[in-house]
Amino acid sequence: MDQQLLQRARAIRLLICDVDGVLTDGSVILGNNGEELKAFNIKDGFGIKALQKFGVEVALITGRQSKLVETRARELGISQVFQGNTDKRGAFNQLLQQLNLTPMQVAHIGDDLPDLPLFMRVGLAVAPSDGHPWMRERAHFVTVAEGGRGCVRELADLILHAQGHVDALLAQYDAEPGRA
Repeated sequence: MDQQLLQRARAIRLLICDVDGVLTDGSVILGNNGEELKAFNIKDGFGIKALQKFGVEVALITGRQSKLVETRARELGISQVFQGNTDKRGAFNQLLQQLNLTPMQVAHIGDDLPDLPLFMRVGLAVAPSDGHPWMRERAHFVTVAEGGRGCVRELADLILHAQGHVDALLAQYDAEPGRA
């Protein structure tokens, strides 16, 4: 694996996720009565919980407003949720100050141009494989997985690997410790 990428991932203390196109596949399903539905990937949720377990904070910054995002964030224990932020820089700056972090300690995964201002500032900029080509060109890392299909889990695994937490994570689920 690329050493520079691992070095960037080793420094991460905060992961900021866009929602539509990252935690979802970008589809918004509208029902006849105006209800909105989104599908979230369980693998991404597991990756988020694993990062939190090892001290990496997770935040959501999204341009849209949705009750579903609040519900999913609550399920995952994400307290830093910024919705309706078409300009994500304000929320980003607030997080840096509140968590006492530098931009190099932040990873951001986003799929389209509203995420570009953060891409240009963070230590680790990540795009899902189906993100807009301009975002993929500017990313430090492009996942194999598409948005809503495990891209956040892939990024979480990268960070956990770089920070040396994989063995400890596996040990929590290994029924036979010490088995190769």
